[in-house]
Amino acid sequence: MSNAEGTTAVHMHSATAVEHESTMQILNMYPGHLHLLPQTPQLHFLFTVIRNVETQRTDFVFYSERIMRLILEAALCMIPVEPCNVMTPTKAVYKGVRPDQRGIIGVSIMRAGESMERVLREMCRGVRIGKILVQRDETSAEKGPDSRFSYSKMPKDVANRRVLLLDPMCATGGSAIKATEILIHEYGVAEENIIFLNLVAAPAGIKKYLGRFPKIQIVTAAIDDDLDENMYILPGLGDFGDRYFGTIAD
Repeated sequence: MSNAEGTTAVHMHSATAVEHESTMQILNMYPGHLHLLPQTPQLHFLFTVIRNVETQRTDFVFYSERIMRLILEAALCMIPVEPCNVMTPTKAVYKGVRPDQRGIIGVSIMRAGESMERVLREMCRGVRIGKILVQRDETSAEKGPDSRFSYSKMPKDVANRRVLLLDPMCATGGSAIKATEILIHEYGVAEENIIFLNLVAAPAGIKKYLGRFPKIQIVTAAIDDDLDENMYILPGLGDFGDRYFGTIAD
């Protein structure tokens, strides 16, 4: 996958012609800023498992983390690199690259975003993690305009880093907007240095988020159809945090 303008619209959601057209439209609205993973049969299989209401927690965690790795690899490909030379065991010089000096920090939107921390740490040794808790009024729309900032903790030099903002689901975009406002206004992170990562996004959340922050990039594995009356994504996969952490009420 490339972050070059217009290239992300190549890989389409393939379930139906109607969904294909909808995905094309949303991708074409944000060329170079909305990145959808290649919709391969294997990714379709992974989503089939985690969307299934009968899938047990251990399998949900295993297969969702496989998707997380794909998302994170795609996001890491967007991080600028600089040239460097290394010596190989054959005493030859290899002209390689390394991430630029700015480096990255992961920031999870609690609680569901914390599910992505382990995979990020496995892929990026020594990466530091920040956290933002955004609470919502349970009587209002999920993650809607009543989302309230509650808590944050960041590495001291977050303003000088590139931020991978982690939340597996983007429904209305409310929590992501609030978290991003905190990063920009409270911690001095540049908008263009933020990449928002999620497994599933709804068109409404994408439009609201990128409408508010047009310089940010989103990497997602699926663009679903719509939201239900409770602001859950359709077809979705339920409450990600509950299913991942095993806190589903009987």
